Amino acid sequence: MERQPQTPRLLDQVRSVLRLHHYSIHTERSYLDWIKRYVHFHQMRSREDLADGERKIEVFLTDLAVRGQVAASTQNQAMNALVFLYRKVLKKPLDEMIDAVRAERKVNVPVVLTREEVSRVIVVMEGVPQLIVKLLYGSGLRILEAVRLRVKDVDFGMKQVTVRSGKGARTDSRLCPPP
Repeated sequence: MERQPQTPRLLDQVRSVLRLHHYSIHTERSYLDWIKRYVHFHQMRSREDLADGERKIEVFLTDLAVRGQVAASTQNQAMNALVFLYRKVLKKPLDEMIDAVRAERKVNVPVVLTREEVSRVIVVMEGVPQLIVKLLYGSGLRILEAVRLRVKDVDFGMKQVTVRSGKGARTDSRLCPPP
């Protein structure tokens, strides 16, 4: 008796496609979490339960906005994860409109330290943490970009920092502003 090749588990298949498309590990974790929540929300037990995706996505996203009271960006992230699942993993087009209740955009006024406050924080630090904070403040690096820096990435003569594997997996050079 010849056995049919087994279809991989849904989350394993999602993980494989994400890695094939070079998504970051953070996006992978986020998308997998949203897909798990979606499957759990609709109490899905098999791949057949994923049918009628537009309607199910709409119900899930509406619930996030109304009952979950999530931020608009959170709802967008969930939407992106589910669209990725249907289009890239399941190869099922989402042809109908997904008209979910939209989460309200919250207006957040950014809280920014003054130069004096930044100076007071930096003075009490020392060593590598102080260097990283100075790089973050002076160049606009992201935390992971600063932590991944190597000595050869800093060119003091040109006042330039080379960022490898930054957001979007691009290599970028940033000029440091004068003190």
